[in-house]
Amino acid sequence: MGKRLSGLRQRWSSVYRRTSIQMILSASFTAVAVLGMLFMGLTLFLRFSSSTNAQQSAASQRVLSQVNVSLDGYLRSMMRISDAAYYQLIKDTDLAEDDLSGALDFLYESSRDSLVSIAVFSAEGDLIAASPMAPLKNSVSPEREEWFCSAMDRIENLHFSTPHVQNLFEDPDYRYRWVVSLSRFVELTRGGAIEGGVLLVDMSFSGIEQICKDVELSDSGGYLYLIDDSGEIIYHPRQQLIYAGLLEENNLDAASYADGVHSETFQGQRRQVAVKTVGYTGWKLVGVVPAENLWSNYGQLVLFFLFIVLFSVFLLVFVNLRLSEWITAPVKKLDRAVKELEAGKEQVDFDVGGPYEVEHLSHSVRSMVSTLRHLMDDVVRQEEEKRRSELDVLQSQINPHFLYNTLDSVVWMTENGRTDEATVMLTALARFFRISLSRGSNIIPIADELEHARHYLTIQKMRYKNKFSATIEARDGVEKLYTIKLIVQPILENAIYHGMAYADGDGEITIVARRDGDDVIIDVTDNGPGMPEEVVERLLDPREQKAAPSKGGSGIGFRNVHQRIRLTFGEPYGLTIRSEPDAGTTVRIRLPALTEPPGEKKEGTPWDAK
Repeated sequence: MGKRLSGLRQRWSSVYRRTSIQMILSASFTAVAVLGMLFMGLTLFLRFSSSTNAQQSAASQRVLSQVNVSLDGYLRSMMRISDAAYYQLIKDTDLAEDDLSGALDFLYESSRDSLVSIAVFSAEGDLIAASPMAPLKNSVSPEREEWFCSAMDRIENLHFSTPHVQNLFEDPDYRYRWVVSLSRFVELTRGGAIEGGVLLVDMSFSGIEQICKDVELSDSGGYLYLIDDSGEIIYHPRQQLIYAGLLEENNLDAASYADGVHSETFQGQRRQVAVKTVGYTGWKLVGVVPAENLWSNYGQLVLFFLFIVLFSVFLLVFVNLRLSEWITAPVKKLDRAVKELEAGKEQVDFDVGGPYEVEHLSHSVRSMVSTLRHLMDDVVRQEEEKRRSELDVLQSQINPHFLYNTLDSVVWMTENGRTDEATVMLTALARFFRISLSRGSNIIPIADELEHARHYLTIQKMRYKNKFSATIEARDGVEKLYTIKLIVQPILENAIYHGMAYADGDGEITIVARRDGDDVIIDVTDNGPGMPEEVVERLLDPREQKAAPSKGGSGIGFRNVHQRIRLTFGEPYGLTIRSEPDAGTTVRIRLPALTEPPGEKKEGTPWDAK
């Protein structure tokens, strides 16, 4: 038996290797098409019921969502009227001096199509103002009404009532108007003192009725009704029959349903129930579709499905040869394109078309080739930027102009017999360059960096004849941490040349180094003339790197420090500048808190700080 199976596998492998991909696809498509269509025909019937239910559920939820949007607009209009009355009228009115009636009349006239009445009551239930003006009924005690108690008990909320007949005011026309009331607690001002009260807005119930009454959930038998959070019916298309006891509704159970679609059996009838909560009120929209409506077109749909299955089997068997040819042709074209690429051809057409997988494969190959070429270009560009950055570093380490001016000052001091000052300046200059070189190391302690800044300030203060003062402060033990060198001196150079050059002995420069969590912050602050916002934005803009220097400086020192920090430690670190004209400038340097001197790394290779 084993030998027979092994022989069959070998014969099958031999046939498979000799058969073209087009023939394999043709045979596979034919077999899969017939089996697949037969299987699909059996499963379609099983899935029909769930598909029908799902479609009806989606349709019901869409209808409920549309009705919810309309109700939301209706409720928002009530809220807008209430907000306008409270924040624009009541808040600005002292009842001891002014009367609210005129303002409420104006607000009522602007919304009279949907507004029945608007009134303000004191905390004791006394009517303060109302529009349209009408006296309260003698038998009415507003302080005992549910809307009044709700507003006084929960003063932070808006309270919507269920529909009811407006029974507060005398109606000269003896009409019974159904309304929905919105009440809220308000603060009233009387003689400068604040007291509580209630604002009542009555909107016509006909607005809700118009929104709900024409809604259809199915071709026949489906309907929608509205309940509050306790299950009390607010609107029902057969509301009169329910009130008369001739019809029942499952509204109390529906109040406990979560939003979504549910199945229930009520009075022996299975039906589908969709529920949607209306915002702000806790009201619920309930859509009901009887189960027999879901199967009304069952016979026609079954015949349609059978026809689709048979036609699909015939069509797939007929077109399989053409389809297999259509699939294999782009594969062959893609194979030729790859061979041309291997041969070193620069322009290769990978647009082979065909099925999704083949077309996606061609796009992937084209994208890979493009990515490789871009990576090669990026490597070349990065090497150029690295060399440029190294040149900038050397230029920032030894500034010939600074060195020349310092030596010239030393010569002048020596010739004038001020040898002590010349000695101090030469000593500071020597220590300045010793730290600048740092034995070739790029990583130095923050203490050395601050010492380097101190020597630089010593030299510049003597050159500028003490036009400014400077203080350096290190907090939280930051002097023991490590940083890349020569990041403070270029900032100081800018502060002195552009902030202190015209100072008259009142210039101040402050350097403060401190910990900020896992980072180190070094702030360099001066009280110079500051810079406008557009200059600050341009200082760190990499597009300004190659800009020609201007009289005010090109900002290459700022960008040099910023780019060196970013290349060394990564994106979160670098410089930020805060400056305003006539308000001084603060340059903040953010670095990772390095507790140990890491192995020397080249700039452009970030490491993780601990």
